[in-house]
Amino acid sequence: MTQAAAGEMDERVLGRRWTVRLDAAGRGSTEVRLSCSRPACAEQRLPTATAGRAAAIAHIQDHLRTGPGPRAQAFCSCRIENCRTHISPEDPKLRAEVWRCGGAVVLAVVADRAGRWWQVMECCARCAAATPGAKVVAASAPSAAPRPAPAPSASPVGTPRFSDRSTEDGARRVPTPRSTPRQRRAAGKIAQRVIPHDLRPDVLREELVELGNLFRAYQQRAEPDLAVLAGLHERKALAFTTWADVTGDVNLRLEANRAEQAASAARLQNQNRTGTPAGEHADGAPPVARLLTSATQWAHARSVLSHVAGHSPLPGPEARLLVLMVTLRTANTGTGNLVGQDVASLGLADPERLVDDLVGCGWLELPGTAGDLLASRPEGPTPITVPCLVPGVDGASPFTFGRKLRPKLSGWAQKAVSDKKLRKAKAPAATRLLALTLAALTSPAGRLGADGRGMALEALHDQVPVDRDALQGLVDQLTATDWLAEAALTDTHLTGQLTERVLPLTCPGV
Repeated sequence: MTQAAAGEMDERVLGRRWTVRLDAAGRGSTEVRLSCSRPACAEQRLPTATAGRAAAIAHIQDHLRTGPGPRAQAFCSCRIENCRTHISPEDPKLRAEVWRCGGAVVLAVVADRAGRWWQVMECCARCAAATPGAKVVAASAPSAAPRPAPAPSASPVGTPRFSDRSTEDGARRVPTPRSTPRQRRAAGKIAQRVIPHDLRPDVLREELVELGNLFRAYQQRAEPDLAVLAGLHERKALAFTTWADVTGDVNLRLEANRAEQAASAARLQNQNRTGTPAGEHADGAPPVARLLTSATQWAHARSVLSHVAGHSPLPGPEARLLVLMVTLRTANTGTGNLVGQDVASLGLADPERLVDDLVGCGWLELPGTAGDLLASRPEGPTPITVPCLVPGVDGASPFTFGRKLRPKLSGWAQKAVSDKKLRKAKAPAATRLLALTLAALTSPAGRLGADGRGMALEALHDQVPVDRDALQGLVDQLTATDWLAEAALTDTHLTGQLTERVLPLTCPGV
């Protein structure tokens, strides 16, 4: 580089940048605090977040309207944070390659999607185009002189004042920040996607970062381990499903489906290579062919049980079981079909009265009477509607699984409550509900509880609303029908082992 070019670069000034933020004013209050990083701007308090966003946008517009426009001699403010178009300041080639920037100097506004902050930066057109979400609001002509700033006395009351006005000698000065900027967390990456540093909840972000590191570590392995790979893909499917729920990004949900398919393919390849599926027991017992085969499906099955436990319109185990089975039939659209045998197979004491009660409280809608429903046959099913499960105008639904998984979950539950030995013993609805609940959370070996150490009675009562004495009778019935073995009911837990014949119906903990 020539001395003339270096001198020209030395005359360039640092581009301006400032941020307007909205923060909660305090706990238990709807007020928000509006602050601007310009030292001359006073903090404001607004009654609501909506009013705060309107005031923040107006504040930014006042800055843009009353302050000087973009200066042709400025270099990019984003360079001080090593944006993607610049080289690290420690690189000796930096001064020689600063001209990787290009185009006119512009003022660009970048806004947070959640409406929590807005940032204005003075940079080149190329850097503005490379910044996600940046909107150019003003541009300078390459040879134009900077627009003179209005005199301080001419500024209207309440108008923001720029802190980098021209000094008496005509030089521009960059304001000293009031405080050291908060260090952002390093951005993680998984599946060629950058994990946002502000993604919430934190446990989801930590899981995604850890999974990205584990996948990269797996790629460095000298020998493949398909069992490990299948487990990573299962965790990725569950994490991406949660990520999609948080952000509403349909592409993340598609990525979760691909991860689930990859997990199934890895398990099958592992079985073909070694004859041992990825989920084989540590004690060498033969693998179990379960109806629900992936961690994502198990999570969705438990989410339905949890939803019904918190939203059942009527008390008692009989109403809980019928509501659960109807929910599984209508989960995606709020509508579905039901026949009399579906209700009769649940062991209800008075199914017609219970259906009438659900219709009477508005939870269930039928085209006819409860008697018509119980008399319907497979060739002429009864259409049913559950209004609280019908998606709203925004498409929101209590459940996130798709239409293909819904029949799998419904079939799994129907097989559990219609177990042959339960039918022969004429087990009541409470016993069948307990059987399904126990199957939903076991260890891979079939022990009760995700860790095999039993299920807490408090959590079990939320799912099966019976007292302790009645629960002991239900446990005895499940033991007599060869559903449960080694059962022990203490003051705090129910421990035991599901028998081998019902292991295909279990959803082991992960």
